[in-house]
Amino acid sequence: MKQTKELEKLDQDLTAFQDNIKSLEAARDLPVQETEKQTKLSTNEIRNAKDIYLKPSRTIPDRQKFNEKFRKEWEYAKEYVQFIAEHKELIGENIEAWTHPFGGVGAEFWTIPTGKPIWGPRYLAEQIQKKSYSRLIMKETVTEADGRGQYYGQLAYDSKIQRLDAYPVRDLTSRFGSKGF
Repeated sequence: MKQTKELEKLDQDLTAFQDNIKSLEAARDLPVQETEKQTKLSTNEIRNAKDIYLKPSRTIPDRQKFNEKFRKEWEYAKEYVQFIAEHKELIGENIEAWTHPFGGVGAEFWTIPTGKPIWGPRYLAEQIQKKSYSRLIMKETVTEADGRGQYYGQLAYDSKIQRLDAYPVRDLTSRFGSKGF
């Protein structure tokens, strides 16, 4: 009898744990909250802008040997593309970032100017595009009631917010914009 109660309690705990895992997975699928682009450059301003090519300010070599199976992916990822970077939370501030795209390739520290067309490796622009976070809110519901009382509040995902962003310049200058680098 005592064992069946314990098994039922374990079953309930397992079900609650699985529900928590499902809510975490749902956070990945949240749509990114849309914001207006900060950079308002005309196509003529973009075309007449001085070409700025980024280079890492610091490189730390990797002791690991590069895996030659990934040579094509590395050649594609290191191609320079033109993009405009934006810092959505500290508007106008430069972005500082470390990259280590492949094993066997050194880690690099970049200082990226924002609000102007710049040339940088594709892997850097793609890394900037991935910088987002999920906003959590507290729901005012009864989450648990036991012999000691009731507990109110439950964390839930509200929205996904883009912290940094990078826009391909070709999307801004062509009539038929394409997504991605």
